[in-house]
Amino acid sequence: MAVVKCPSCGNEMEMPTKSSGLPWAIGCLIALVAVPVVVGVIGLLAAIAIPSFVKARQTSQSNACINNMRIIDAAKEQWALSTAADNAATIELPAVNAYIKGATTPWCPAQGDYTYHVIGQPPECSVHGTLTTAMSHR
Repeated sequence: MAVVKCPSCGNEMEMPTKSSGLPWAIGCLIALVAVPVVVGVIGLLAAIAIPSFVKARQTSQSNACINNMRIIDAAKEQWALSTAADNAATIELPAVNAYIKGATTPWCPAQGDYTYHVIGQPPECSVHGTLTTAMSHR
């Protein structure tokens, strides 16, 4: 028997020796090697996955914003038809919002602000741009 100091925990213990005279400290050595390998693999998987999640979130926010601008544009057109407003007519925000479910301006998921503009001009988000610009960057 040989007294061996464990490299991972520092405890001294008696271990049987092989015929070559080396102690059997397999349990401590496995822990010493396996834990960093597992942590490294998890870190590698996280480094690969996190950028994909960020891109998916940005794409989702952009799509939601485009759909909100489509709703605003449709509400503007409905308001213009019901009031016989000409092209380039200034809109009345509460009246246009009446054509939107909830009767309020939708909110941009990226914390942008919507500008309705006049009839005939597409709505705009302070983060994603105008409806036509945002759709071309999809």
